[in-house]
Amino acid sequence: MADIPAEGKLTRFLDFTQLIDLASENVGGKVIFSTDDFFAPAENLIKSDSPSFKEHEYTEFGKWMDGWETRRKRIPGHDWCIIQLGIEGIIRGIDVDISFFSGNYAPRMSIQATNLEEKKLPEIPQRGVRTGAAATPEEFEAIAEVNLGSEHMLPFVHLAYVGPGDLNLSHLDSFLFTDGGIARLRVYGTGQRDWAAMDSSEPVDLVAIASGGVCVGFSNAHFGHPNNIIGVGKPKSMADGWETARRLDRPPVLQNDENGILQVPGCEWALFRLAHPGVITQIEIDTKYFKGNSPDSCKVDGCILTTQEEEDMMKHKWILPAHKWKPLLPTTKLSPNQNHLLDSLTLELQDVITHARLTIIPDGGVSRLRLKGFPSSICLLRPREKPMLKFSVKTGFKTNL
Repeated sequence: MADIPAEGKLTRFLDFTQLIDLASENVGGKVIFSTDDFFAPAENLIKSDSPSFKEHEYTEFGKWMDGWETRRKRIPGHDWCIIQLGIEGIIRGIDVDISFFSGNYAPRMSIQATNLEEKKLPEIPQRGVRTGAAATPEEFEAIAEVNLGSEHMLPFVHLAYVGPGDLNLSHLDSFLFTDGGIARLRVYGTGQRDWAAMDSSEPVDLVAIASGGVCVGFSNAHFGHPNNIIGVGKPKSMADGWETARRLDRPPVLQNDENGILQVPGCEWALFRLAHPGVITQIEIDTKYFKGNSPDSCKVDGCILTTQEEEDMMKHKWILPAHKWKPLLPTTKLSPNQNHLLDSLTLELQDVITHARLTIIPDGGVSRLRLKGFPSSICLLRPREKPMLKFSVKTGFKTNL
């Protein structure tokens, strides 16, 4: 994720690194093939946490490394692996991290991508424990049946170590020229759903990141990005949610109103573009794991914005005219460590929206937000875009080349 904003500073959606990592193990990404995993297995590439270094740690095969590292190649060819994305979608940027691979990093790499139907994939042997191993003839034979096409998203790129510090795609083929190691591979983008194939009789989560929902602005994200709360599956811990810093304008003595709602001057908010315009009928707000730091209350509002209006609002830090917002959920008391299922006000109003804003009062953490409803038949206000492919090499926790 991008650097955390300073206290009290409004932050908007800035770059592709604030999107979801489509390849992460957290969303179901997995390695299905690798030519060689001698020093460290390719599964490390898609770990959700940052790479680490253990100076005196060794295995029976050599130095322990938190990444994918192949043996020094002494035969013709190069090393490569295939990653099945956890979320099928549009890729906006690639982040290659070679932290701690100071004398053993891969000097060059390339990435190829395609969309493969899982049911058409050949039977590929389970990888199991791979350290110290290379692909077997049976694995090479099975993977030879996979046609990855010829589209290269990321051309031949040279890597350098400087010190620690409209495609719908489902699979990546990563090439190391010739051998060596990479700590992490992040594949940032947005999910994509075939809306024409969905069952129109059942409500669907219109803000889900796997379907294309995305956070486009927020007031504070000190301990966790708002994209987390529209993520895949159930929350795993507090780290898998959105949590703000404690507001410094909180009064020295707190008081409630007659409805038990805290009377405080400030709030925090996160704003989301829905995966598809629609009518929200049910709202789910989960504060699981937030036991001593959940918000006191929250509210949800929606609006319709065109692409140009969204871009203008970003420039103006999302200061939107009051008449634009439609209430979906009035100010509602929340409980710690609990899932709240709430009816939307639009059950009666039937208002179509494209964007939703979750406001938490005064601050705290939320683990999941689900906005369930029905896609609208009105046309999508955001035209199909050609992906803006970007590339960065991360050689530490903060350094980008």
